[in-house]
Amino acid sequence: MKPSKSDIISTVEFNHTGELLATGDKGGRVVIFQREQESKNQVHRRGEYNVYSTFQSHEPEFDYLKSLEIEEKINKIRWLPQQNAAYFLLSTNDKTVKLWKVSERDKRPEGYNLKDEEGRLRDPATITTLRVPVLRPMDLMVEATPRRVFANAHTYHINSISVNSDYETYMSADDLRINLWNFEITNQSFNIVDIKPANMEELTEVITAAEFHPHHCNTFVYSSSKGTIRLCDMRASALCDRHTKFFEEPEDPSNRSFFSEIISSISDVKFSHSGRYIMTRDYLTVKVWDLNMENRPIETYQVHDYLRSKLCSLYENDCIFDKFECVWNGSDSVIMTGSYNNFFRMFDRNTKRDVTLEASRENSKPRAILKPRKVCVGGKRRKDEISVDSLDFSKKILHTAWHPSENIIAVAATNNLYIFQDKVN
Repeated sequence: MKPSKSDIISTVEFNHTGELLATGDKGGRVVIFQREQESKNQVHRRGEYNVYSTFQSHEPEFDYLKSLEIEEKINKIRWLPQQNAAYFLLSTNDKTVKLWKVSERDKRPEGYNLKDEEGRLRDPATITTLRVPVLRPMDLMVEATPRRVFANAHTYHINSISVNSDYETYMSADDLRINLWNFEITNQSFNIVDIKPANMEELTEVITAAEFHPHHCNTFVYSSSKGTIRLCDMRASALCDRHTKFFEEPEDPSNRSFFSEIISSISDVKFSHSGRYIMTRDYLTVKVWDLNMENRPIETYQVHDYLRSKLCSLYENDCIFDKFECVWNGSDSVIMTGSYNNFFRMFDRNTKRDVTLEASRENSKPRAILKPRKVCVGGKRRKDEISVDSLDFSKKILHTAWHPSENIIAVAATNNLYIFQDKVN
């Protein structure tokens, strides 16, 4: 059975405690999973994630001025740190960011004076006594309500949203501009980056991703389709058109090819939890940069180097434009990113060991242990290896997330969400 297009998962994000995991899909829905509490009698059964709330975040729209359909697809979800019993998250499609409040209700008031229990107004003549309303228990209800809608600020498609560490502001980035918003103000935003040339024919690069520094509320980075990363400081000037730092690795002339520019485009940029490093993903590699060294990355990891010889066919089937994301584990010691054939890769920065794992139905039996996979390039194929030519390019892991403090990962494979964790004794 082929999945319907609207079920394809387009973003995955743990909240700050890891108790909740949100996914967004192409049909504009947000599904939130909650981790079950550990049961007393089965100590080793660590909490599993079960559906907590599902709601429609965005609807398809039509821009009549530009004769453009605006997809409902959720591009990104970002959680706000929890301040009270309710949870808040931002979700965005191509044009509109929404702030959602997700809260629980397990009591309802009864005994109103002016209304009956069904909510109809009572005839004032029949009201003879004053009643004190009481709260009665009811079945738990999880409600999702849109608290703010931040619209009409982007001419181009939004590719990133990032919550600032001051928790008062966030930014949204599209191909040519980055806007800064205050959570309380929906009708205006502040443009902090604008790379749109006066003449659009001179356009040479676009913004591909942007993120705030985890601890310094004045600092953010954004990446470009030219493979560069700019670090900006909002204290330096209101419009951050002049970057503070510029990270770029000089190209090796011997590797130059027709595809060089396409595969050097950065599809994701992420600060480490420590704030000391940034990680970038381009088509073939993941790179780790030290904020204090701009001329080259301190680490480069080959994600699927065996595809170098296949770039021509990957260009023809449009796969070369796939936007893979990358994530850090909670201690910044391991990084994870996706590949094709439902493979995903992990790189241990300390031991320099790496592993290829597969998210598939066969591996998804509870307590099944994932076996490392190997891809062979030419020559003789060992029996447990898979040949490059039999990789399925329609199965790709673009979106992954790592629990903030534990070894639990979420991997989106088309319309399936896989959650893997460290094996428990």
